[in-house]
Amino acid sequence: MAETGIFDFLKHVPAEVLKHGNNEFLTPSQVVDRYEPVGEIDVPHMTSWADTERDLSAWLGNAMQSNALHELYKLEGPLKEKGDPQLLDDWRKLTTSDHFYYMCTKYWADGDVHRYFSPYESPYDSYINFMNVLDNVQTRLRDNVLT
Repeated sequence: MAETGIFDFLKHVPAEVLKHGNNEFLTPSQVVDRYEPVGEIDVPHMTSWADTERDLSAWLGNAMQSNALHELYKLEGPLKEKGDPQLLDDWRKLTTSDHFYYMCTKYWADGDVHRYFSPYESPYDSYINFMNVLDNVQTRLRDNVLT
């Protein structure tokens, strides 16, 4: 990845942005504290940067993704109730959207993009790996509850 020059580019971005007058870097909270709103934006449907549809289908477009997400969030309540910091941390890492993106089964150009970024041979391999890790978290939660 370094050969693309992206790291060198990113290293120089902040200085270049700050060269130009009133530019600054702020967190969302700092922006809210510093500036008054100038209007509202109505977004009645979820939108995304991904794929031609620009919707959530890159993450929730097939049965594997839906099942994985459903099983993941079934554990949220019991994990939070148990309060084991390591288990909760492991579970939270599974909520990263990339896991579901790798399970996408789209074709054509969108599918090529998904394949390019995925470390797995197939969306099915991604799903199986995810579910195995989720099963590990679930087993550790169950064993932890019983002890």
